[in-house]
Order: sequence, then structure tokens, then C-alpha cells
Amino acid sequence: MDSLITAAARALAAGDPLGALKRVALRTDAPALALRGIAMAQLGDFVRAKELLRKAARAFGPTEPVARARCIVAEADIALASRDLGWPGKMLDAARLTLEAHGDRLNAGFARYLEVRRLLLIGRLDQAERGLADLDPSLFPPASRTFHELVLAGIAMRRLRTKEARAALARAERAAHQARIPALIAEVESASRVLNTPAARLIARGNERFLRLQDVEAVLASKAIVLDACRNVVRHTSKVVSLARRPVLFALVRALAEAWPEDVPRDLLLARGFGARFVDESHRARLRVEIGRLRRMLRKVADIGATKRGFTLVPQRGREVVVLARPVEEEHGDVLAFLTDGESWSSSALALALGTSQRTVQRALDSLAAEGKVQSFGRARSRRWITPPVPGFTTVLLLPAPLPID
Repeated sequence: MDSLITAAARALAAGDPLGALKRVALRTDAPALALRGIAMAQLGDFVRAKELLRKAARAFGPTEPVARARCIVAEADIALASRDLGWPGKMLDAARLTLEAHGDRLNAGFARYLEVRRLLLIGRLDQAERGLADLDPSLFPPASRTFHELVLAGIAMRRLRTKEARAALARAERAAHQARIPALIAEVESASRVLNTPAARLIARGNERFLRLQDVEAVLASKAIVLDACRNVVRHTSKVVSLARRPVLFALVRALAEAWPEDVPRDLLLARGFGARFVDESHRARLRVEIGRLRRMLRKVADIGATKRGFTLVPQRGREVVVLARPVEEEHGDVLAFLTDGESWSSSALALALGTSQRTVQRALDSLAAEGKVQSFGRARSRRWITPPVPGFTTVLLLPAPLPID
């Protein structure tokens, strides 16, 4: 490898893409094409970066499997950064195995980190943890150690283990400063802000206040009965009653929980649960049926008592009742939660991350675009969606992953 290629590679490792391009911008040999692709990726031109890396992989040919595998790993990194979650994972896995077989432990480890970060992004926390278990961060340079700690922090945040998250972020900060890469330092700082911004609202006895992640963790660990409007479940210690697929029942119990210890008039319950504007005997009969179903589902946590005006929630053993709600309640909030990371998403990637159909996601995006909350650029398969983050709020509780139940 000649001196210009070596210097360009060192510049990229230090987070200096312009310095790298000064050395190889006019060259078309395979190593230069690969370095140019990585430089363009660091500058944010992902389309051009993919083209250059594919040209480099073809130029290396079958006689240089390690170089080709490195190009595949770099392309997978770009796919993750551009939220192309449908990028073929089998290619990355094959590239990782090739690198391991040829002793390139550093790039093989980076490929594994890419796999784990993708799993974290789509909420598969158990698989992400198993992937991390095979990696020893002490064997890697500071940049890779930073990735390792960021993934650990992300898993801890999703599972509301804030002490673990803070410890991981502290280690990530030290590793990022050792790497001396500004983009890494900024990523760690951005992740750290999540712990210090409102993550939810607590509604109790008619009052509301914002909670940080550590406060949410404390509420879920308390002995109170928690109506979790972030996941549409009712929690009490280790008991969890899911109403995620029962929107009418959830609307009714939320109205009861928000009013607790007071009762809720029947007319208001009909409006909240069924959207009824005019009430007749058929509505009242349906309300009685749904209240009976709700009473059976909550029998291990609370009862529902009838009053002259309507119904009231009666927790067992005099427990407190609180509502844990999103900091900003928006229609299609789950879609907005992903877009507020500042990255551009395709509708197919959002559908994969949310575990729903692309058509459902597209309808949500069209609705949000009509309200001016999201913007798109590109056409057809290259179309991407983006929105600025909601200032002062974190959306960790909206992302796909189960919250702890014990």
C-alpha cells in the first residue's frame, strides 16, 4: 500500500474525510475507491458512497477476499446510517466470517457491532445482548469501544436501567475522547442528553408532571398501580395486564385512572371509549358490557365500582393509581419517534422497525406530511422521510421494546 493510501486511511480513522479526499480524490484504483467511498459516507453523501464502495469491491476481485469483505462492511455501515434496514444481513455475516478467517479481528468486530446496532434499532434486545456477549471491548481500539458502550447504554435505556445506562455512557465518553473523533463525541453527548430530558408524563390525582427516565424507572418499581399509556398496559409490581389490542377497554380504564379517586360519569366514558356524541340505551348497554369485560381483566389488580354518576376504579389494598403517558401525545407517535433521531428513513425501514405493514406506515407518513410534521425527499425506492426532533423531549418510551415487568 502506497504512502498516499496509508495517509488517507489514517485521516479517515481520525474522522478527517476532507484530509483523506485531498490524497485520493483523483485516483480510481480499488483502494482509493474504497477510501473515497468511506470519506463520502462521513460527509453524508450516502448514495455516492455506496457507488464508490461497490466499484471498489468489483475492482478488488475474487483474489482479494479481505478487501472485498471490508467494502461490504463499510456499505453495511452506510446502510445502517441511512436507515436502510432491509439491507441483506447475510452479506454482512459472510463478510464477517471472511474477515475472521483471515485474522482481521478489528473489522470482524466492527461488523458484529453493526449487526447488534441494527437489532437494537428494531427492538430485538435479547438478540443484541447475545451478540455483544461474544465481543471483548478491551481488545478493540477506542472507537470500537465507544460503539460497544453506546449499544449497552441503548439496551439499558430501553429496559429502564438508568444506572447501567449512565455507567455505559461514562465509559463511552472516555473512549470517544481517546479516539479523538468529533462525530463520536457528539453521538455520545446526544445519547447522554436522553437521560436528562423528559421521557414521560405522570398523571396522578388530577395533577401532571414530567418525568425523566430514572423517574419512570422509580414509578414502575413502586407499589402503585400504573396505567402505562406508552405500552397500553396496566402494571402492578410483577403483574401486567396488556390492553394493547383492546383499544376500547384501554380508553375506558385510562379515563378511570386519570380521574381516580373520583368517579367518571357514564357520558364521559361513552365519549372516551366509543366516541359517542349522542347517548341512548344501546350505548349504555354496550358500556355495561365493556365495563364487565374490563373488570374481569383487571380482577388481580383492581376492581371497578358503580356509582350514581358512573364508575370508579377501586385498587386493591388501597394502592395509589397513576397514569404514565407520553411526554407529547401525537397521532402516529410511534412513527414520529423514529424520525426524531435526525436520520432519514424509508417507509420500508419504518415498517420493519415497527413490525407493521408498509402501507400502514405510508398512510401515517402521508397524514403527518399533510400536517407539516414530516418532510420527504427523493422518489420511489430512494424516497426518505425526516423531521426535526421535538425539542426537550426523549422518545425512548415510544420505541419498540417491552418495558420491564419485574
